[in-house]
Amino acid sequence: MVSRPPSPTLRTDSPPSGGGQFSIPFERFIKDEVSEWAGAFTLLDTMETYFDSRIDLLQRSLQKHSDRLKMRAEEAFKIRAPSGDLLAENFDREVKNFKVKVSTRMTTLVTSWHSAKVVRTRDKISFFFGVMSLLISALLFGMAPQWVHISYTIQGLYLLPMRAYKYKKRSWHYFLFDLCYYVTILNFIYIWLLPSSPALFVACYCLSHGSLASAVITWRNSLVFHDSDKVTSLFIHIYGPFTFTVIRHFYPNAEVRFPALIELPFMSPSKALLLSGAIYLIWQLLYWKFVLIDRRTKIESGQRTTSFSFLLNDKRGSIGRVLSKVPPHYREAFFMGGQLVYSVLTELPAVYLLYDSPFWSGTFLLLIFAVSVWNGGGFYIEVFGRKFERELEALRRELAEASGRSGRSSPTFVGGPSEDGESTAGSPIMHHKSLSTGLLLESLPPMDTRKEE
Repeated sequence: MVSRPPSPTLRTDSPPSGGGQFSIPFERFIKDEVSEWAGAFTLLDTMETYFDSRIDLLQRSLQKHSDRLKMRAEEAFKIRAPSGDLLAENFDREVKNFKVKVSTRMTTLVTSWHSAKVVRTRDKISFFFGVMSLLISALLFGMAPQWVHISYTIQGLYLLPMRAYKYKKRSWHYFLFDLCYYVTILNFIYIWLLPSSPALFVACYCLSHGSLASAVITWRNSLVFHDSDKVTSLFIHIYGPFTFTVIRHFYPNAEVRFPALIELPFMSPSKALLLSGAIYLIWQLLYWKFVLIDRRTKIESGQRTTSFSFLLNDKRGSIGRVLSKVPPHYREAFFMGGQLVYSVLTELPAVYLLYDSPFWSGTFLLLIFAVSVWNGGGFYIEVFGRKFERELEALRRELAEASGRSGRSSPTFVGGPSEDGESTAGSPIMHHKSLSTGLLLESLPPMDTRKEE
């Protein structure tokens, strides 16, 4: 509010001189003037107070409305155009949520994949294809031998990539550098790319009937139809010699499809062993350089496993026991030299006997296949039989513990008095339960408590 101007006052006791003093004759005039101005100022003050309060209320209302609009505008701006930190935070949150969803989904899939129902279904499928593969191979051998190498290729195109995928997933893929895979690839190269190369045919024939076929005995391959891994191992080691036996002895007009046979009416032992030995040495040098030298750190740390480290750590096997007695810095050289000698020795029957005799070639294949069948039978009898024995023994223990708990918790089993003072020793219900448990325990066959080898 604006203050009004000061009004003149009367003072009789002040000195005569000084501004703002009036004499007595002017007293009435002064009083009338002052009273008129006082009324005017009162009306102005009332109007000023009224309008000032309204203006102040209007200003406050406008300010409040302006602040509300400003806050809404800021919120809308933040939603439409978030800052960089807010964007990064939202992105990280969405990525975490996505990872959680993917992890949950993968866990569900893995659980489903390893469920009992899925495992049984996979085993049935593997069993079906294993039996059908054996049957088809036998039919092809008897009815259309010229299709055997095609069956070999088709099955290899499926089983070998599956083996590579599974071994890579388990960090076993260094086993894929072994000689058997090397020889299998050479077999496919000869069949489909170089069928007119006599040197390659001799090397493939000798190595297939030597190191590859004998690995069924060395590595104890088993004909277990429901296990795809065992079926794949047996396929790699036995289908190669089977295919080359068919090409050499049972393929009609084989010289037309495989011209290398024209130059090989018989096999020179020295030349055959030299060629197969050269092929073997090439593989051994590559294996030594790219696996034993370039990957030595991973192998020694245990991150990767090779056939050499596997056999070295296998104390139950004869090769592991022999290698453990060799000084550590000579073990690799001793192992590679032993492999070379083993490869040459296993090729001798093929060079001196099998190449010229269909009868002994068939006998050899039957022998190798019989070993795999025997190992498979042992797997089914030993593994599944002992598994059943363990489950039966667990059932016996569970029944015995249940019977013991029942005897300790209920005095009626020993003929003690019940709560109403009557004896229940002759109770038909309690007697029937005890008799049933005892008969069940006695009906179970005695268990062989020897540990599984």
